[in-house]
Amino acid sequence: MAAKVTSPRKRDQRMDPDAGNHADIRLWLRLLFCASRIESVLQSRITSDFGISLARFDLLSQLERVEDGLTMTEVSHRMMVSNGAITSLVDRLVEDGLVRREPHPRDRRTNIIRLTDEGRARFLGMAGEHEQWVVGLLDGLDEPVKRGLLDGLGALKQHLERTGG
Repeated sequence: MAAKVTSPRKRDQRMDPDAGNHADIRLWLRLLFCASRIESVLQSRITSDFGISLARFDLLSQLERVEDGLTMTEVSHRMMVSNGAITSLVDRLVEDGLVRREPHPRDRRTNIIRLTDEGRARFLGMAGEHEQWVVGLLDGLDEPVKRGLLDGLGALKQHLERTGG
């Protein structure tokens, strides 16, 4: 039986998402690249300037938004990571004096996680810098492009929520 010979052009089209008309794949890859690049830059800056991981910064951000604190499960859902990952992050933040655990008033098996006063002050200082970094990363785009991206990504978010994607 003879081996099937594939022309180089056909093989290149299958391997290259920009070949042919694969707009959905190209869109996804560009979203992924941009999100990964921004996250990488922010992780590097947060680590070098504040000595904290982006994940711990994100957890502090979640806690800063709520007055009454959050359970581990609530944090896990908000950050879209496992309870185990949250436990590790919280342990480190408790050691650093930025977060405290308190017993849940109605469920003895659950703790409420809250920022300490020091944690809130440190987070707010970091958040101001973080905001400036994000603004700087997007500063080269003109306003109509930013508005178009915001509108398009908003439509994508709504679509994914409607379709369960």
